[in-house]
Amino acid sequence: MSVTQQQVLDCLAKVMSPRGVPLTNANVLSAITVTDGKVFFSINVDAAEARAWESARAQAENAVRAIPGVSVAMIALTAERKAGAAAPAPRPAGGVQPASAHRHPHPPGAQSPMARQAEIPGISAVIAVASGKGGVGKSTTALNLALGLRDLGLRVGLLDADIYGPSVPRLTGIREKPQLNDDKKMIPLQRFGLAIMSIGFLVEEDTAMIWRGPMVMSAITQMLRDVAWGTLDVLVVDMPPGTGDAQLTLAQNVPLKGAVIVSTPQDLSLIDARRGLAMFKKVNVPVLGIVENMSYFQCPHCGTRSDIFGHGGARHEAEKLGVPFLGEVPLHIAIRTASDSGNPVVESEPDGPHAAIYRAIGGKVREQLQGVIASA
Repeated sequence: MSVTQQQVLDCLAKVMSPRGVPLTNANVLSAITVTDGKVFFSINVDAAEARAWESARAQAENAVRAIPGVSVAMIALTAERKAGAAAPAPRPAGGVQPASAHRHPHPPGAQSPMARQAEIPGISAVIAVASGKGGVGKSTTALNLALGLRDLGLRVGLLDADIYGPSVPRLTGIREKPQLNDDKKMIPLQRFGLAIMSIGFLVEEDTAMIWRGPMVMSAITQMLRDVAWGTLDVLVVDMPPGTGDAQLTLAQNVPLKGAVIVSTPQDLSLIDARRGLAMFKKVNVPVLGIVENMSYFQCPHCGTRSDIFGHGGARHEAEKLGVPFLGEVPLHIAIRTASDSGNPVVESEPDGPHAAIYRAIGGKVREQLQGVIASA
């Protein structure tokens, strides 16, 4: 059954706001996106009223999910301070504090944002693959690292949390949409022996994800908590580049067992990688190490090696910062073509040199997770 925007509006007209009027008359709704049974929108209110609106947001989400044909509903509460307004008082225990809370001591009696962390049932370890900037091959690294861990005998899942630029559907060749189980949780898609979920499975490839921070946070939380992951040794999370809401949401929601930083050898990438390292350390997430991607170019015809972006920068940075150096991945056409075709190199050329590199990186990650995962 096809769900229409009007059906969603009719449903929301029955949900009362804290102002005593239906949501549709409260002038707080963003544009409503409805695609293949998936509904996305936000409720935009003043920050001073945010606490009172959380109940209405939850009621709206439950009401929309009850519409026949709706498979996914992501509804975020976006709270903004009016110009000149004072900052709101700290939230009570269990509430989400702003990122600035990590830079200053918590007020007396206030609970750390990390106190709302909760393990995901059935998953032994969640690790993040992150980068300070885009274009360094983070998603390709995350997928091949997951496959490398799989080859080491671990049960592995991959969550594509890069909300603004999900690459995993293209990298895996997956075109299907996730189904729901009897508990209304999304069932991850299976490919290459991995359990895989991506926001890209829920929206069209050319859809512009113009989402505010709270909606990004809501989407990531749902993909962590509302997915039937089953039993996994490791869930690899492909993060968006940078150090923003997505990274903070993940760190606040799940006790991460570690983060892998992906960088190229050039100075500009290393500067951004340094920021990523600093962020994870600030939120008490262990840094499992740095991967130097596009470390050197190897000609596929003559085998000549060229250090296009310099060489060894990530290794030196790791040594300087006292974190493990996980390995070098070359800039090679085989990795690129395998990724573009949806058949990653660890899967398509399992006996090749590049698969060996990713498995070696996976081995170093597994060593650091010993004692955390049963199969390590």
